[in-house]
Order: sequence, then C-alpha cells, then structure tokens
Amino acid sequence: MKKTILVVALLISGFVFQTATAQLQVSLRANIGNQPIWGPVGYDRADYYYMPDIDVFYQISTRQYIYQQRGRWVFARNLPFRYRDFDVYKGYKVVVNERSPYRHADSYRAKYASYKGRHDQEVIRNSHDSKYFEIKNHPEHSKWNDHNHRG
Repeated sequence: MKKTILVVALLISGFVFQTATAQLQVSLRANIGNQPIWGPVGYDRADYYYMPDIDVFYQISTRQYIYQQRGRWVFARNLPFRYRDFDVYKGYKVVVNERSPYRHADSYRAKYASYKGRHDQEVIRNSHDSKYFEIKNHPEHSKWNDHNHRG
C-alpha cells in the first residue's frame, strides 16, 4: 500500500512540475507585446537591447534606458540630452537575453563595435507580420485578434 501511495505521489508531483515548467517556459519565451515598435523584428523574446551607436542598453520590461554618466549606471525613461539626435528607429539594436548585461558592457562594446553606423535593421513598426500587431502602438494594431494569436 505504501508503494502505491508513493508511486501516485511521484506521478502527481511530476505532473505538477511539468505543468509549472511549461508555464514558465511560455512566459519566458515570448514578450512580443512588450517590445517597443522601434525594436528589431525576428525576436519573440527580448529582455534588453544594446545600441552600439550610443553605448546604451534598453530594458524592455521596465521601458528604461541604461547608460553611463560620470562613471555610474543611470536608469531613465528617456535618453539623455546628449543623444537627442539619435533615432531609435534607425540605430542598430542587439537583442540581449542576459540578466544585467550592462555589468559586462566592455564585452558588448568590443563584440558589437562593428555595428556602429548600421541602419539596415527592420523594425517592428514596419513589419507586416501579424504577430507584431499585438503591440499597442503598431500601425496595424487594430487588425490584431488576441484569440487568433494564442498558442
């Protein structure tokens, strides 16, 4: 009897664990609806963007730019005045799915230095892929149907 209870308990705990893992994977996989319309196409999930032109990170979940000022990292809703002429739609964005990537900024600077000045990246605003219509500010948001895009 004890063996039967143990087997049943293991089966139930395994099922609960698999369900929790599946839900976690879904929540970690896609965040299209949170990405800004100036973000690059082709990514169902993005935690940060790194912009090599101005050496700035953008945290998607908080909608904050992260940049250095006087040797300290600043988190702000807007870019500082010195970047007033930078066009987020045209500047290249590297998708980064790493926790606190600004802590390793030197490696990103070195790795993506050659991306400075590139303006050939398609942005979400210009995409006609219906998965991006979910984004509130997308020009075709009115065509988005929540029911048709659930997995």
